[in-house]
Amino acid sequence: MRKRQSPLLAGALLAVFAGAPVLADTPPGTITPANWPAQAPVFETDPAIEARIVEILGRMSLEEKVGQVIQADIASVSPREVRQYHLGSILNGGGSAPGGDLRAPPEDWLALADAFWTASTDTSDGGAGIPALWGTDAVHGHSNIVGATIFPHNIGLGMANDPDLMYEIGRVTALEMLSTGMDWTFAPTVAVVRDDRWGRTYEGYSEDPEIVAAYAPRIIEGIQGRVGTDEFLATGRMLATAKHYAGDGGTVGGKDQGDTLISEAEFRDIQAAAYPPAVAAGVQAVMASFNSFHGRKMHGHKEMLSDVLRGRMGFDGLVVGDWNGHGQIDGCTNTDCPASLASGLDLYMAPDSWKGLYDNLLRQAQNGEVSLERLDEAVARVLRVKLRAGLFEAGLPSSRPHAGDFSLLGAPDHRAVARDAVRKSLVLLKNNGGILPLAPYAHLLIAGDGADDIGKQSGGWTLSWQGTGNLNEHFPNGASIADGFREALEPNGGRVTVSVDGSFTERPDAAVVVFGEDPYAEFQGDRQNVDYPEDDGLALLRGFRQAGIPTVAVFITGRPLWVNPELNAADAFVAAWLPGSEGGGVADVLVGDMEGAPRHDFQGRLSYSWPRDPGQTAVNRGDEPYEPLFPYGYGLDYSETVKLGQFDESAAGAGGAAGPGEFLAFGDPAGTWRLALVDTAGRTRISDSRGQSPSGAVAVAPMDVDVQEDAIEVAWTGQGRVMVEGEPADFLREANGDMLLELEWRVVAAGDGLRLGVAGEGGEGWIDVPSGTAAGDDLATGTLKLSCFAERGADLAKVIGPLVIEGGAGSRVVLRGARIVANPGDGDCTP
Repeated sequence: MRKRQSPLLAGALLAVFAGAPVLADTPPGTITPANWPAQAPVFETDPAIEARIVEILGRMSLEEKVGQVIQADIASVSPREVRQYHLGSILNGGGSAPGGDLRAPPEDWLALADAFWTASTDTSDGGAGIPALWGTDAVHGHSNIVGATIFPHNIGLGMANDPDLMYEIGRVTALEMLSTGMDWTFAPTVAVVRDDRWGRTYEGYSEDPEIVAAYAPRIIEGIQGRVGTDEFLATGRMLATAKHYAGDGGTVGGKDQGDTLISEAEFRDIQAAAYPPAVAAGVQAVMASFNSFHGRKMHGHKEMLSDVLRGRMGFDGLVVGDWNGHGQIDGCTNTDCPASLASGLDLYMAPDSWKGLYDNLLRQAQNGEVSLERLDEAVARVLRVKLRAGLFEAGLPSSRPHAGDFSLLGAPDHRAVARDAVRKSLVLLKNNGGILPLAPYAHLLIAGDGADDIGKQSGGWTLSWQGTGNLNEHFPNGASIADGFREALEPNGGRVTVSVDGSFTERPDAAVVVFGEDPYAEFQGDRQNVDYPEDDGLALLRGFRQAGIPTVAVFITGRPLWVNPELNAADAFVAAWLPGSEGGGVADVLVGDMEGAPRHDFQGRLSYSWPRDPGQTAVNRGDEPYEPLFPYGYGLDYSETVKLGQFDESAAGAGGAAGPGEFLAFGDPAGTWRLALVDTAGRTRISDSRGQSPSGAVAVAPMDVDVQEDAIEVAWTGQGRVMVEGEPADFLREANGDMLLELEWRVVAAGDGLRLGVAGEGGEGWIDVPSGTAAGDDLATGTLKLSCFAERGADLAKVIGPLVIEGGAGSRVVLRGARIVANPGDGDCTP
């Protein structure tokens, strides 16, 4: 087997840190700017730009200045409001689109860009008419737009270890974005992921800073052009963002938006390793991270945002926040946070909170609570980026070069770059018996739920935030993995049978099983362990093996997972990661030519260590001891004849499958949550879905809905509650993300009245259940926005009861499931 050849171990100082001091022991959480390497600013002062900044600032009212440092989401702001409040920027979050249509055609996006630009540049009220920047999460291509080229997610690109490929991906993404009139991408993500339980693992190139630091400048140059040349922010280029600054990949337990508890040296040399080269490449924006460093949120960390980023690294672009991230600072809310501006944030990302934030910030600037000097500095930074990008002279988005040229979306040469990236990202873990490459004249059965599903193979951040709800028809320029096999075999006399469940009428020569993780994004992907809990792929692999059919496993995943049973059941095993819209790249490598030789060899090598067991969640190169199943840099190619033996399967099922946002599954409490019944006489904790409250006012018993005891029935004879309870948990990020409490339930009888609640240590929030809700013979799925409970008094920072149902005499409900889910756009406060 071949491994990456590099002398750099995880945590070692990168070349960019040459000369940085070796840190003495300092108190945990201390940031001493002098300990960080100094880097000269990339840009010399441009007198013409600086003169324009002074001139524009001189014409701006205080109201205009406040507006310039606020960014609103298109789902919560209109062009009229952008004009009225002089907002400096807009964004479309993962769940936002023109008219709320996540599959809106590109023409609608361009028309909306024109509307916002026209509104922001209107000077009829005497204002300065400063163009608003439109930013979007184009994290693996222009991935919000139907028909765009969808590249492999970063985890797969890290396996390729090809910085020049990153340049091409950045260049193509910029061109496709410009066709729809946008100015700015919130990419690249340069996280160094140290715990694979994190739901954003697939957004990181590697567990090691080496690849991340090498990739950052190249993709930034692809997006923006190279500093010091005529291509920098010229035609065909746009603004890039290095994110999330800093420490997002190093949180305890891999918890999204959690706390990074490492030394300053590790913080500098691992978590922040990509920022100096990103700044040196001229990146114009840096996004502050949700996470904390030893308890201090990065959105309010002056030493990092100002003293290190600007004072040591020489950054002179703008610092933008993440989705209401400023509201997580101690003493702040989403609508009131002068501390973030004072710490070095230049542009608040206040998607749905922008109006309240504007009102408070204006009042604080008027009464002196916000420094006018600091406000002017932030506005100047926003203006400087806009001037460098030529936004003042660019004109209406639809009038710019490449705008409206929708042939750029999924253009053949763009798809070729993506397909090449897929080929280079594949990692061959096993090829016993040399089953690969497959013959192009064979009869292949392509099985599994990922066989013919472009949405699944593309993952999260694809047309929607979570990447869910996508059909193949939503990818008119894409190809599924099965499509790639058809293309490779059918012209050569081969045959492809696609059968998701693995059934067949004619015995195939070999079976390819495509299976793995369903799409997710951010904290919805946080896990308790790194076990792959589903057995769909395993059942297919074992069934084919029992039938004597050679099998190839193609694993779709956003992180390395424990799949020892699947590895044992397959003759060959390929980690395909999240390949995006060019599924043909898989068959390019797995299918050989007519003579049996490879058409393309495996080039991918692990940029993440592969876990030995479900609990090995944080195994990284350089650890002592270091005992993964497959080490960093592992990967076979066709020149090798390594035969793998059987791997230990004894840990199967040990991890449990409950997700972090699931409270009740098939009538049983999930994870560490427990079921309790409460009445005026006290509380009874239920251990086996049977029991009653102390006075007998509330009783619970298992019942059958679809299968044996897959739900519970709760009946009231008096006033009381049934609740899911546990240790205090922070649900602010879920509420901040506009997420929903989803119930699978049926109201058999309302009795003396029902209400739903969420209980926190500091308060409860309740919503009455109207008569007729979830009535009928079948279970219904109901949703409520978490923020609705907060508005009614629930302390979401310390939730001890994520689901409480209170009833009276005669009330009766059936419950099967309760969980937190994404808001598809229609969530509200009505059960």
